[in-house]
This record gives sequence, structure tokens and C-alpha cells, in this order.
Amino acid sequence: MLLVLDIGNTNTCLGIFDGACLVADWRLTSEKRTGDELGIYLTGLLYMTKLDQKSITSSIISSVVPPLEMAWREGISKYLGIKPMVVDSSVDLGIKVKYDIPAEVGADRLVNAVAAVHNYGSPVIVVDFGTAVTLDYVSSDRSYLGGAIAPGLQASVEALFGKTAKLPLVALEPPKRAIGRSTSESMRSGIVIGYAGLIDGLVDRMAQEQKEAPKVIATGGHAETVARWSSRINVVDPNLTLEGLRLIYERNIK
Repeated sequence: MLLVLDIGNTNTCLGIFDGACLVADWRLTSEKRTGDELGIYLTGLLYMTKLDQKSITSSIISSVVPPLEMAWREGISKYLGIKPMVVDSSVDLGIKVKYDIPAEVGADRLVNAVAAVHNYGSPVIVVDFGTAVTLDYVSSDRSYLGGAIAPGLQASVEALFGKTAKLPLVALEPPKRAIGRSTSESMRSGIVIGYAGLIDGLVDRMAQEQKEAPKVIATGGHAETVARWSSRINVVDPNLTLEGLRLIYERNIK
């Protein structure tokens, strides 16, 4: 079986694949840990899920947090006896990368692009709602062109709370309407519906620039919440990144 990890600034997502089937997945907080701590954490998760750790024979990692990547690699190597594959712009992705400086692209963005093209075809735009909100464009000839990066929804909430005297720290629950009838409802409207408008506007501009009609695939923690208000998001795929890691591993191991 294959262990896949996507290490982000806020959360680390793990999955176990048996062939093409995702048999277990977890979302952990991306806190500073040692390799031993993460190895023990991982073996504990496998035990609780009744998965034999000896059945995990391979692993692949995408990461935007180098210190955590190193700790996870150490933990996986020590406790599972596996040397993980690490995703960067030099591995065979099956798509062309036309970013000006390919090494600058976050590994998670490339992984999402691979999965989106495989599952939904191209042209396609991937919207990932993480610590930052990213939009990534893959053209009809399967070329990753780049995209846009905006602050994440939670970062926007925390900025309002931290920089204003009277605005509360609100949970990002789906708003009932655009015109909020209370301060917290108004904040949820401004952030959730506002981000839906941001996504729709960027998608329209990208499509006009490329003179194409891309599908729009959303993933990440707040994807479902924002997608309800978006007119351009076609599909919400919560496991897109994990699936992309599996596809990249299988392509490169061959």
C-alpha cells in the first residue's frame, strides 16, 4: 500500500491507497514535531485504523514546509522503513510546466493540476482553499501555466479580528444571505460570498486570456462552503491532492 502526505502551512493531509482505492485518510495540524514524534503518531493512526504498518511499502510527499518535510521523511524512514519520494518540478508529472521559474511553484499546486487533468480533462482551473487560496490554470494542451494566489479565508477572518476594535472572531459557517442582519452574519457574508465573487471574477479573466472554457475544480477545507455561492465552480473534490500524489508516484515508479 502507498502512504501519501501533503504538508501545508496549516494542515497536513495523509492518505493510504490500496491500488487506486483510498482506504484511509486523516487531516492533522501542521505543528513543529520531531521525526520520532511523527513516526509514533503515524504508527498510532495505522494501529487505530487496523492497518498493518508492514503493508505500507511506499510513500510520496508534497510539501511547502521544508522543516516539517524533513521530520516526516525521518519518521517514515525510521518507523516504516521506507524512503519517501518527494514531489518537485523535476519529477515526471505528465504535464508541461510553463511557469517562468518552475522551482518556485508549490508542490501542492502541481499535484492538484496533475489530478485535475487526469480526472476532469483540460483546460481546467483548480481552486485550492488552504492557508492561501490558489487558482491554477492548465491549458488545453496540458500545460501548467500558473495562476493566482490570495489570502485564505481564515487569514481574512483573523485579520479583521486583529485589526479592528469591535469585530468578533467568527466561525466560517455558510451565510444565509448576502445582506447580513448581524455583525457576525455580515462578516460571514463578506468573506464567504466575497470570496465566491473573487473566484468567479478570476476564473472569467483567466478564461478570457486563454480564450478557452475551462472546468473549475475546487478542493481544500472551505471549498464546499464557498462553492455554494460560486457560479463558476463545477466540482468539489476533497481528495484531489491525495489522488494527485498517487498518480505521480505511479507514473514515476514505472
